[in-house]
Amino acid sequence: MTKLTINDRPVQYKMAPETPLLWALRDASNLTGTKYGCGNGDCGACMVEVDGEAIRSCLVTLQEVEGRFVTTIEALSRDRSHPVQQAFVAEQAIMCGFCTPGMVMAAAILLKKSDDPSDRDIDEAIGNLCRCGVYPRLYEAIKRAGRVMRREERISAAPPPGISPEDAAKAVPSLRMPEPEEPAATDSES
Repeated sequence: MTKLTINDRPVQYKMAPETPLLWALRDASNLTGTKYGCGNGDCGACMVEVDGEAIRSCLVTLQEVEGRFVTTIEALSRDRSHPVQQAFVAEQAIMCGFCTPGMVMAAAILLKKSDDPSDRDIDEAIGNLCRCGVYPRLYEAIKRAGRVMRREERISAAPPPGISPEDAAKAVPSLRMPEPEEPAATDSES
């Protein structure tokens, strides 16, 4: 059994220790903000924070994160109020949205280390792939989030989600077997 802390909550997984962290997060914990992407660490869609570092969750196993602290996009802010989330919306750095959680996590981790990153810092920290090509807006969003964190600027808040996290969790299908369907009634049974 693997024990770790995810989003400030202790968790125990009864999964094989060589299971990728990504699978445990999505399939066992229903933390679906961390995306399945390439599966080999190239795209960054599965980016999470592990003990303060940006880690591609498809590349680490449960055994490798045992006893560590993992933060996913779900814990960044429940109401989308984190400066990076606000700046992504304000700078229109979101297109299809598939890469967005991984980029937001990578940017938030970068800005924890330096709230005034250079273009080179951003280049090194954000290795995520975006097939829609939001890179120029991405740089502006990260710089703007840094200004917000330094209290040099404010962003008019993007609206909070229209659903509570609890209600959203109820609406997302979980990993359970479907109930068997009742056989259709025939004319002879009516």
